[in-house]
Amino acid sequence: MDSSNAPKKPVRVTIYNQSYTLRAAGEPAGIEELAREIDGLMEDIASKSGDVDPARVAVLACLHLADRLRALEQELAQLRERVDRKSREFTLLLETALGED
Repeated sequence: MDSSNAPKKPVRVTIYNQSYTLRAAGEPAGIEELAREIDGLMEDIASKSGDVDPARVAVLACLHLADRLRALEQELAQLRERVDRKSREFTLLLETALGED
């Protein structure tokens, strides 16, 4: 089922001592888990930086997540490249084994 067509339910979460009501398709558990992870990240950043300004902590959390996303995108691109290369190698081996040119 396409999640964009699923009925949306309100989900109440708390992130960095601020409550939010979000509308989410499907079960709220996924959104609640993400909110807990973001809350933990922001609390960790605040404790390490000594900064309690929510806007600054949120920006630092966004930068942290953007850095993680970029690293994962680079890793995915490398994996795709390896899969493509191996696929070409296997195709050549199969063609050789079958006697095709």
